Parts: sequence; structure tokens; C-alpha cells
Amino acid sequence: MLKINMFSTADKVKGQGVGSAYDELISMLKKHFPQEFKITINSYKTADISHYHTINPSFYLSTFSKKRGRKIGYVHFIPETLEGSLKIPQPFKGIFYRYVIAFYKRMDHIVVVNPSFIPKLEKYGIMADKITYIPNFVSKNEFYAVDSQQKRALRAAHGYDQNRFTVLGSGQIQTRKGVLDFVELAKRNPTIQFIWTGGFSFGKITEGYSQLEKIVKDPPANLSFPGIIDREKMVTYYNMADLFLLPSYNELFPMSVLEAFATNTPVMLRDLKLYQSIIDGYYLAAKDVDEMNDQLLELINDQTKLGQLKLATQRASQQYSESRLAKVWHDFYTQQAREG
Repeated sequence: MLKINMFSTADKVKGQGVGSAYDELISMLKKHFPQEFKITINSYKTADISHYHTINPSFYLSTFSKKRGRKIGYVHFIPETLEGSLKIPQPFKGIFYRYVIAFYKRMDHIVVVNPSFIPKLEKYGIMADKITYIPNFVSKNEFYAVDSQQKRALRAAHGYDQNRFTVLGSGQIQTRKGVLDFVELAKRNPTIQFIWTGGFSFGKITEGYSQLEKIVKDPPANLSFPGIIDREKMVTYYNMADLFLLPSYNELFPMSVLEAFATNTPVMLRDLKLYQSIIDGYYLAAKDVDEMNDQLLELINDQTKLGQLKLATQRASQQYSESRLAKVWHDFYTQQAREG
């Protein structure tokens, strides 16, 4: 039995995609390979593989122990993707960014959730043959679609209009996520219902905190901020929505998009190159808030186009299914153990 130890504190901060991806992986491995993999969490005992999900300093120090076996790093962000997320003054920002790359370089192999980041990591001095792309996934047991009657019942139960077109956004409330554009869309479309789930996971060091806090406390009448929702309850919010809209300026592979796909919720995203290599053809792209607004109104008035977008989510959900990715992870771990 292969001993795999996971190093992670991803669950300590609520509302992070990193935590969701980590939970999905642990659950999948225990479900599919209970006789092949022995999974431990934050253990410093001898392991065949040590898989690092977060970059805590104590974890970095642990990499110098011979007990760690093959060291695998999970890249959920690089310095560029942190811009617009956290407000870190210099020189601390520069020091932290160098630490991030130093952590990745301590690994024997790293996994990225988006192939577009491989050349960027190469520029930091990490060889491409030490990098593997494995996408995120979500369980259909956790995220699933409901029928139109259940959708209306869910809206009624949560105090939302059963008949108004409803747009859902989700993620940490920060400038990088494009929350200000989401608010602007709500202002332009008072007849449409807007919901943003998520909160200030990192408090006052969140980029744009002061401005965003004022909006959250006093939003437009047709926009609600229910706060950070426990992940097991997020399926309800996706199923209340007619459209999932993530206007983020920078991502790797947002779990929220996969969750929307799994619930058969049509998806609109900002037109970013990084999405093209992973989910091209499964979503509606818009370059800015004006185009988002035009696309939104077109979807409301063209049920055929909205229906085609729903069909695309079904194809995407199959591509990023738990069962398919289970085999990918199994093959990856067993190969890494042989190389160790």
C-alpha cells in the first residue's frame, strides 16, 4: 500500500477554492483507492509521497527531512495571480513572492491545475519535465442539477423572487474577482436578481477592502451578499441561478466554474486566455462589463442560446468528472512512487 501524506491547512480559511480542490481530492482518493493508498494528513512520519497543498513555513522546513519521500507540490497560485487579491506592502510582498517560488523549487515534482502556467513556472527556473497538468474536478454527488419546480422552491425558501432571472457570482470579495463589475451589472439591470456568495476571507488585507465593504453593507436593492456559504450548501445557490457569472481578472482553474457545470448552470466568464486551454467551448466569454451586459440581455431574450449554453455545461461536467480524474491521479501517484 502506497503511503501518501497530505500537507495542508487549506481548510482553515473558509471560502477558498484551494480548500475545495483539496477536499475533493481527499474524498476521491479514499473512495476509489482505499486498498491501494494509505492517506494521512499533516503527519511527519515516513511516507512514500508527501503532497504539499499549501506553502506553510513549517511545511517548507519539513521538506529537508528524508522521511518525506517523493515531494509533490500543488500549484494553486503563482505571484502574478496574487496581484489584486491581497494588499501586501513592500518589501514584504517581494519577500513573500520569492518564498513562493523557493517552495515550489523544493519539490521533486509539481502539479498545475492550468497548463498555461507551465511556461510561467519555467521562467522561474522550474523545468517543464518536472511539471504535470491535472485539472480540478467536482463530485456529482455533491453538485447536481434540480428541475425547474425545485428551483422555484429553493428561491422561495431563501427569500428570492421565483420568477426573476437570477445571476450568481461566487468567490472571495476582492478586486481581482471582478466584484465591482458584478455590482455595476446589478445597477444597470434592476429587474434582474443578482447574488454573490463569498466574503472577506483575509479581512482587511484584502485588496480594495474599504470600497468593497461599503458596497456589501449597502448594495443595490437587486443584489444580495449572503456571505461565505458552507460548501455543502452551495449546490442550492447554483440551482437557484439561471446564469453563473464570474468576472474575475485572473484565475488558475476556479472550482466555482466546475461546480456550476455540475449543476447544469450556464456560465459566463471574462474573456481570459487562461480559460481557453481548459474549458474552451463550455462557456460564454465577455471582454468587459459592457459586453457582459449585452450578453446577459441576449441570453434573457434568447432561450435557444441559453439552452445551448446549458448543453455545454453537461459536456464540461463529463470532461471534468470525478471518475475520469480518479484514474489520472492514480497513474500519477504510482508513477511518482516509482521515480522516488
